[in-house]
Amino acid sequence: MTSGEDGSRLTGALAPYLRDRPAPSGVLLAVSGGPDSTALMHAAAAAAPTIALSVATVDHGLRPDSGREAEAVGRLAKTLGLAHNILRWETEPRGGIQAAARTARYRLLAAHAAAIGADLVLTAHTADDQAETVLMRLIAGSGPAGLAGMRRERPLAEGIRLARPFLDMSKAELIAYCAANALPYVHDPSNADDRFTRARLRSLMPRLRAEGLTPERLTRLAERLARDEAALVRKARDLFDAARRPAAIGTIAFDGRPLLAAPEALTLRVLEQAIEAVQSDPQRATPRRLERLERLVLGSLLPALDQGACLRRTLRGTVVEATAAGLVLVAPAPPRSTSRSDNPGSHVASPPDLLGKAGGGAYIGRACPE
Repeated sequence: MTSGEDGSRLTGALAPYLRDRPAPSGVLLAVSGGPDSTALMHAAAAAAPTIALSVATVDHGLRPDSGREAEAVGRLAKTLGLAHNILRWETEPRGGIQAAARTARYRLLAAHAAAIGADLVLTAHTADDQAETVLMRLIAGSGPAGLAGMRRERPLAEGIRLARPFLDMSKAELIAYCAANALPYVHDPSNADDRFTRARLRSLMPRLRAEGLTPERLTRLAERLARDEAALVRKARDLFDAARRPAAIGTIAFDGRPLLAAPEALTLRVLEQAIEAVQSDPQRATPRRLERLERLVLGSLLPALDQGACLRRTLRGTVVEATAAGLVLVAPAPPRSTSRSDNPGSHVASPPDLLGKAGGGAYIGRACPE
Protein backbone atom coordinates (compact mmCIF):
# COMPACT_ATOMS: atom_id res chain seq x y z
CA MET A 1 0.00 0.00 0.00
CA THR A 2 1.38 3.42 -0.96
CA SER A 3 1.61 6.40 1.38
CA GLY A 4 -1.27 7.98 -0.51
CA GLU A 5 -3.46 4.93 -0.07
CA ASP A 6 -2.72 4.49 3.64
CA GLY A 7 -3.32 8.16 4.32
CA SER A 8 0.09 9.12 5.70
CA ARG A 9 0.69 11.71 2.97
CA LEU A 10 -2.74 13.21 3.51
CA THR A 11 -2.33 13.25 7.27
CA GLY A 12 1.05 14.92 6.94
CA ALA A 13 -0.36 17.57 4.62
CA LEU A 14 -3.25 18.28 6.99
CA ALA A 15 -1.20 18.33 10.19
CA PRO A 16 -0.05 21.99 10.03
CA TYR A 17 -3.67 23.12 9.79
CA LEU A 18 -5.28 20.77 12.31
CA ARG A 19 -2.82 20.45 15.17
CA ASP A 20 -2.74 22.90 18.08
CA ARG A 21 -6.02 24.50 17.04
CA PRO A 22 -7.20 27.28 19.38
CA ALA A 23 -10.49 26.37 21.03
CA PRO A 24 -13.30 26.89 20.28
CA SER A 25 -12.54 27.91 16.68
CA GLY A 26 -13.60 25.37 14.10
CA VAL A 27 -12.53 24.23 10.64
CA LEU A 28 -14.85 24.16 7.65
CA LEU A 29 -14.17 21.56 4.95
CA ALA A 30 -15.35 22.47 1.45
CA VAL A 31 -16.56 19.18 -0.04
CA SER A 32 -18.17 18.91 -3.47
CA GLY A 33 -18.40 15.12 -3.48
CA GLY A 34 -15.61 14.56 -6.00
CA PRO A 35 -12.65 12.32 -5.15
CA ASP A 36 -10.35 15.13 -4.00
CA SER A 37 -12.69 16.70 -1.47
CA THR A 38 -14.07 13.33 -0.38
CA ALA A 39 -10.53 12.28 0.50
CA LEU A 40 -10.07 15.58 2.35
CA MET A 41 -13.18 14.99 4.45
CA HIS A 42 -12.31 11.40 5.33
CA ALA A 43 -8.63 12.10 6.10
CA ALA A 44 -9.43 15.17 8.21
CA ALA A 45 -12.01 13.27 10.26
CA ALA A 46 -9.46 10.52 10.92
CA ALA A 47 -6.59 12.90 11.68
CA ALA A 48 -8.44 15.28 14.02
CA PRO A 49 -11.26 13.50 15.86
CA THR A 50 -11.31 16.07 18.66
CA ILE A 51 -11.42 19.20 16.49
CA ALA A 52 -14.68 20.93 15.60
CA LEU A 53 -14.85 19.98 11.93
CA SER A 54 -17.81 20.93 9.76
CA VAL A 55 -18.55 20.18 6.12
CA ALA A 56 -20.20 22.42 3.54
CA THR A 57 -21.23 21.58 -0.01
CA VAL A 58 -22.02 24.40 -2.40
CA ASP A 59 -24.88 23.43 -4.71
CA HIS A 60 -24.60 25.73 -7.71
CA GLY A 61 -27.76 24.27 -9.21
CA LEU A 62 -26.15 24.09 -12.65
CA ARG A 63 -26.79 20.37 -13.16
CA PRO A 64 -29.90 18.25 -12.50
CA ASP A 65 -27.99 15.88 -10.20
CA SER A 66 -26.22 18.53 -8.12
CA GLY A 67 -28.79 18.44 -5.32
CA ARG A 68 -28.62 14.66 -4.96
CA GLU A 69 -24.83 14.77 -5.00
CA ALA A 70 -24.81 17.34 -2.19
CA GLU A 71 -27.14 15.13 -0.15
CA ALA A 72 -24.81 12.16 -0.73
CA VAL A 73 -21.96 14.18 0.78
CA GLY A 74 -24.17 14.79 3.79
CA ARG A 75 -24.79 11.09 4.28
CA LEU A 76 -21.07 10.30 4.15
CA ALA A 77 -20.30 13.18 6.51
CA LYS A 78 -22.84 11.78 8.98
CA THR A 79 -21.09 8.40 9.01
CA LEU A 80 -17.89 10.26 9.92
CA GLY A 81 -19.59 12.17 12.71
CA LEU A 82 -19.36 15.52 10.93
CA ALA A 83 -21.99 18.23 10.66
CA HIS A 84 -22.94 19.02 7.06
CA ASN A 85 -24.70 21.91 5.38
CA ILE A 86 -25.71 22.52 1.79
CA LEU A 87 -25.11 26.09 0.61
CA ARG A 88 -27.26 26.90 -2.40
CA TRP A 89 -26.35 29.42 -5.05
CA GLU A 90 -29.61 30.96 -6.15
CA THR A 91 -28.37 33.99 -8.08
CA GLU A 92 -28.61 33.94 -11.86
CA PRO A 93 -25.02 33.92 -13.16
CA ARG A 94 -23.84 36.86 -15.24
CA GLY A 95 -20.89 36.49 -17.57
CA GLY A 96 -18.75 33.35 -17.48
CA ILE A 97 -20.49 30.59 -15.56
CA GLN A 98 -17.38 29.04 -14.06
CA ALA A 99 -15.94 32.37 -12.89
CA ALA A 100 -19.29 33.40 -11.41
CA ALA A 101 -19.67 30.02 -9.70
CA ARG A 102 -16.18 30.28 -8.21
CA THR A 103 -16.88 33.75 -6.81
CA ALA A 104 -20.21 32.59 -5.36
CA ARG A 105 -18.63 29.47 -3.88
CA TYR A 106 -16.06 31.38 -1.85
CA ARG A 107 -18.61 33.98 -0.80
CA LEU A 108 -20.99 31.29 0.48
CA LEU A 109 -18.19 29.40 2.23
CA ALA A 110 -16.96 32.57 3.94
CA ALA A 111 -20.45 33.47 5.14
CA HIS A 112 -21.08 29.95 6.46
CA ALA A 113 -17.70 29.80 8.19
CA ALA A 114 -18.48 33.05 9.96
CA ALA A 115 -21.92 31.77 10.96
CA ILE A 116 -20.54 28.61 12.60
CA GLY A 117 -17.47 30.20 14.16
CA ALA A 118 -14.88 28.58 11.88
CA ASP A 119 -11.72 30.59 11.26
CA LEU A 120 -10.26 28.23 8.64
CA VAL A 121 -11.68 26.82 5.41
CA LEU A 122 -9.89 23.90 3.75
CA THR A 123 -10.25 22.97 0.09
CA ALA A 124 -8.84 19.97 -1.76
CA HIS A 125 -7.08 21.61 -4.71
CA THR A 126 -4.29 19.40 -6.04
CA ALA A 127 -1.08 19.78 -8.04
CA ASP A 128 -3.15 18.99 -11.14
CA ASP A 129 -5.45 21.92 -10.38
CA GLN A 130 -2.45 24.16 -9.80
CA ALA A 131 -0.90 23.15 -13.13
CA GLU A 132 -4.14 23.95 -14.97
CA THR A 133 -4.39 27.30 -13.19
CA VAL A 134 -0.83 28.25 -14.20
CA LEU A 135 -1.54 27.36 -17.83
CA MET A 136 -4.81 29.30 -17.83
CA ARG A 137 -3.09 32.38 -16.44
CA LEU A 138 -0.22 32.04 -18.90
CA ILE A 139 -2.72 32.04 -21.76
CA ALA A 140 -4.50 35.04 -20.23
CA GLY A 141 -1.28 37.07 -20.15
CA SER A 142 -0.78 37.14 -16.39
CA GLY A 143 2.47 38.33 -14.87
CA PRO A 144 4.50 36.63 -12.13
CA ALA A 145 1.80 37.14 -9.50
CA GLY A 146 -0.72 35.25 -11.60
CA LEU A 147 1.72 32.57 -12.69
CA ALA A 148 2.48 31.91 -9.02
CA GLY A 149 -0.87 30.11 -9.12
CA MET A 150 -3.18 29.47 -6.21
CA ARG A 151 -1.76 30.40 -2.85
CA ARG A 152 -1.51 27.71 -0.20
CA GLU A 153 -3.12 30.05 2.27
CA ARG A 154 -4.84 33.40 1.95
CA PRO A 155 -7.42 35.57 3.72
CA LEU A 156 -10.98 34.65 2.77
CA ALA A 157 -12.90 37.13 4.92
CA GLU A 158 -12.43 39.07 8.14
CA GLY A 159 -10.92 36.62 10.63
CA ILE A 160 -11.20 33.66 8.23
CA ARG A 161 -8.43 32.05 6.18
CA LEU A 162 -8.55 29.69 3.22
CA ALA A 163 -5.94 26.92 2.95
CA ARG A 164 -5.16 24.30 0.31
CA PRO A 165 -3.21 21.51 2.05
CA PHE A 166 -3.08 19.15 -0.97
CA LEU A 167 -1.34 21.38 -3.52
CA ASP A 168 1.68 19.05 -3.51
CA MET A 169 -0.44 15.95 -4.15
CA SER A 170 -1.77 14.58 -7.41
CA LYS A 171 -5.39 13.81 -8.14
CA ALA A 172 -4.32 10.21 -8.74
CA GLU A 173 -3.13 9.96 -5.12
CA LEU A 174 -6.48 11.13 -3.81
CA ILE A 175 -8.40 8.78 -6.08
CA ALA A 176 -6.21 5.93 -4.82
CA TYR A 177 -6.98 6.96 -1.24
CA CYS A 178 -10.72 6.88 -1.95
CA ALA A 179 -10.39 3.44 -3.55
CA ALA A 180 -8.34 2.06 -0.64
CA ASN A 181 -10.95 3.28 1.84
CA ALA A 182 -14.00 2.33 -0.25
CA LEU A 183 -15.19 5.93 -0.35
CA PRO A 184 -17.93 6.74 -2.86
CA TYR A 185 -17.53 9.92 -4.89
CA VAL A 186 -19.18 11.63 -7.84
CA HIS A 187 -17.89 12.47 -11.30
CA ASP A 188 -18.70 16.03 -12.37
CA PRO A 189 -19.30 15.93 -16.15
CA SER A 190 -18.30 19.59 -16.44
CA ASN A 191 -14.71 18.52 -15.72
CA ALA A 192 -14.65 17.00 -19.21
CA ASP A 193 -16.83 19.61 -20.94
CA ASP A 194 -14.67 21.16 -23.64
CA ARG A 195 -16.75 24.33 -23.60
CA PHE A 196 -14.61 25.30 -20.61
CA THR A 197 -10.95 26.32 -20.89
CA ARG A 198 -9.89 24.33 -17.84
CA ALA A 199 -11.42 21.15 -19.25
CA ARG A 200 -9.70 21.64 -22.61
CA LEU A 201 -6.35 22.15 -20.91
CA ARG A 202 -6.96 19.08 -18.75
CA SER A 203 -7.40 16.99 -21.88
CA LEU A 204 -4.04 18.28 -23.17
CA MET A 205 -2.09 17.38 -20.04
CA PRO A 206 -1.17 13.82 -21.16
CA ARG A 207 0.48 15.23 -24.30
CA LEU A 208 2.25 17.96 -22.33
CA ARG A 209 3.40 15.38 -19.80
CA ALA A 210 4.88 13.30 -22.61
CA GLU A 211 6.98 16.35 -23.57
CA GLY A 212 8.17 16.79 -19.99
CA LEU A 213 5.76 19.55 -18.96
CA THR A 214 4.31 17.69 -15.99
CA PRO A 215 1.98 19.06 -13.29
CA GLU A 216 4.88 18.70 -10.86
CA ARG A 217 7.10 20.99 -12.96
CA LEU A 218 4.33 23.53 -13.39
CA THR A 219 3.71 23.43 -9.65
CA ARG A 220 7.41 23.99 -8.93
CA LEU A 221 7.38 26.91 -11.36
CA ALA A 222 4.46 28.40 -9.44
CA GLU A 223 6.31 27.93 -6.14
CA ARG A 224 9.44 29.66 -7.45
CA LEU A 225 7.45 32.55 -8.85
CA ALA A 226 5.51 32.84 -5.59
CA ARG A 227 8.79 33.03 -3.66
CA ASP A 228 10.27 35.67 -5.96
CA GLU A 229 7.01 37.62 -6.14
CA ALA A 230 6.79 37.77 -2.35
CA ALA A 231 10.25 39.34 -2.20
CA LEU A 232 9.39 41.88 -4.91
CA VAL A 233 6.10 42.75 -3.23
CA ARG A 234 7.93 43.46 0.04
CA LYS A 235 10.38 45.76 -1.74
CA ALA A 236 7.49 47.42 -3.57
CA ARG A 237 5.73 48.02 -0.26
CA ASP A 238 8.85 49.81 1.01
CA LEU A 239 8.82 51.99 -2.13
CA PHE A 240 5.06 52.53 -1.73
CA ASP A 241 5.57 53.85 1.81
CA ALA A 242 8.62 55.96 0.91
CA ALA A 243 6.96 57.63 -2.09
CA ARG A 244 3.51 58.15 -0.58
CA ARG A 245 2.30 61.68 0.08
CA PRO A 246 -0.77 63.08 1.89
CA ALA A 247 -3.98 63.02 -0.17
CA ALA A 248 -7.75 63.32 0.11
CA ILE A 249 -9.70 60.46 1.63
CA GLY A 250 -10.10 57.69 -0.92
CA THR A 251 -7.10 58.83 -2.97
CA ILE A 252 -3.52 57.56 -2.84
CA ALA A 253 -0.80 60.02 -3.84
CA PHE A 254 2.87 59.42 -4.63
CA ASP A 255 5.90 61.55 -5.35
CA GLY A 256 6.68 60.52 -8.90
CA ARG A 257 10.46 60.91 -8.59
CA PRO A 258 11.08 57.70 -6.59
CA LEU A 259 8.82 55.82 -9.01
CA LEU A 260 10.87 57.07 -11.95
CA ALA A 261 14.14 56.10 -10.28
CA ALA A 262 13.05 52.62 -9.18
CA PRO A 263 13.31 49.43 -11.25
CA GLU A 264 10.26 49.01 -13.45
CA ALA A 265 9.33 45.77 -11.70
CA LEU A 266 8.91 47.64 -8.41
CA THR A 267 7.06 50.62 -9.89
CA LEU A 268 4.61 48.27 -11.58
CA ARG A 269 3.89 46.59 -8.25
CA VAL A 270 3.49 49.91 -6.43
CA LEU A 271 0.79 50.94 -8.90
CA GLU A 272 -0.78 47.48 -8.67
CA GLN A 273 -0.95 47.82 -4.88
CA ALA A 274 -2.43 51.30 -5.11
CA ILE A 275 -5.08 50.24 -7.62
CA GLU A 276 -6.10 47.30 -5.44
CA ALA A 277 -6.22 49.54 -2.36
CA VAL A 278 -8.73 51.98 -3.85
CA GLN A 279 -10.94 49.50 -5.69
CA SER A 280 -14.43 49.34 -4.23
CA ASP A 281 -14.98 45.77 -5.41
CA PRO A 282 -12.66 43.33 -3.55
CA GLN A 283 -13.33 40.68 -6.21
CA ARG A 284 -11.32 42.81 -8.64
CA ALA A 285 -8.19 42.27 -6.57
CA THR A 286 -7.12 39.14 -8.42
CA PRO A 287 -4.22 38.53 -10.81
CA ARG A 288 -4.84 40.49 -14.01
CA ARG A 289 -3.30 40.67 -17.43
CA LEU A 290 0.06 42.32 -16.97
CA GLU A 291 -0.05 43.95 -20.41
CA ARG A 292 -2.75 46.34 -19.25
CA LEU A 293 -0.77 47.58 -16.28
CA GLU A 294 2.42 47.77 -18.36
CA ARG A 295 0.62 49.86 -20.96
CA LEU A 296 -0.44 52.30 -18.27
CA VAL A 297 2.76 52.51 -16.23
CA LEU A 298 5.53 51.96 -18.77
CA GLY A 299 3.80 53.34 -21.84
CA SER A 300 2.05 56.39 -20.39
CA LEU A 301 2.63 57.22 -16.74
CA LEU A 302 6.43 57.10 -16.50
CA PRO A 303 6.95 59.03 -19.76
CA ALA A 304 4.53 61.70 -18.51
CA LEU A 305 6.42 61.99 -15.22
CA ASP A 306 9.75 62.17 -17.03
CA GLN A 307 8.49 64.99 -19.27
CA GLY A 308 6.66 66.88 -16.52
CA ALA A 309 3.41 66.35 -18.39
CA CYS A 310 -0.03 65.70 -16.99
CA LEU A 311 -1.98 62.56 -17.75
CA ARG A 312 -5.17 60.82 -16.69
CA ARG A 313 -6.08 57.23 -17.55
CA THR A 314 -8.46 54.62 -16.17
CA LEU A 315 -7.88 50.99 -15.33
CA ARG A 316 -9.98 48.46 -13.41
CA GLY A 317 -12.42 51.01 -12.13
CA THR A 318 -9.77 53.48 -10.98
CA VAL A 319 -8.33 56.77 -12.23
CA VAL A 320 -4.54 57.06 -12.39
CA GLU A 321 -3.26 60.60 -12.83
CA ALA A 322 0.13 62.24 -13.26
CA THR A 323 0.19 65.96 -12.48
CA ALA A 324 2.49 68.55 -13.98
CA ALA A 325 4.02 68.91 -10.51
CA GLY A 326 5.17 65.29 -10.60
CA LEU A 327 2.56 63.72 -8.33
CA VAL A 328 0.84 60.41 -9.08
CA LEU A 329 -2.77 60.11 -7.87
CA VAL A 330 -4.84 56.93 -7.77
CA ALA A 331 -8.56 57.13 -6.95
CA PRO A 332 -11.83 55.31 -7.69
CA ALA A 333 -13.27 56.22 -11.09
CA PRO A 334 -16.61 58.02 -11.36
CA PRO A 335 -19.47 56.31 -13.26
CA ARG A 336 -18.84 55.48 -16.89
CA SER A 337 -21.32 58.12 -18.10
CA THR A 338 -23.13 61.08 -16.54
CA SER A 339 -26.24 63.02 -17.54
CA ARG A 340 -25.87 66.79 -17.77
CA SER A 341 -28.11 68.52 -15.23
CA ASP A 342 -29.29 71.05 -17.82
CA ASN A 343 -30.21 68.33 -20.31
CA PRO A 344 -31.25 65.07 -18.62
CA GLY A 345 -31.62 63.33 -21.94
CA SER A 346 -28.00 63.77 -22.94
CA HIS A 347 -24.95 61.86 -21.76
CA VAL A 348 -21.32 62.84 -21.74
CA ALA A 349 -19.36 60.46 -23.90
CA SER A 350 -16.72 58.62 -21.90
CA PRO A 351 -13.17 58.56 -23.21
CA PRO A 352 -11.91 55.04 -23.80
CA ASP A 353 -10.47 53.03 -20.98
CA LEU A 354 -6.71 52.52 -21.06
CA LEU A 355 -7.40 49.12 -22.57
CA GLY A 356 -9.06 50.66 -25.59
CA LYS A 357 -12.23 48.76 -24.77
CA ALA A 358 -14.73 48.32 -21.98
CA GLY A 359 -12.54 46.93 -19.25
CA GLY A 360 -12.80 49.42 -16.43
CA GLY A 361 -14.69 52.57 -15.52
CA ALA A 362 -13.84 55.37 -17.94
CA TYR A 363 -13.29 58.80 -16.40
CA ILE A 364 -15.35 61.75 -17.58
CA GLY A 365 -13.36 64.96 -17.74
CA ARG A 366 -9.86 66.21 -18.34
CA ALA A 367 -6.78 65.79 -16.22
CA CYS A 368 -4.98 68.96 -17.31
CA PRO A 369 -5.98 72.56 -17.92
CA GLU A 370 -6.32 73.45 -21.57
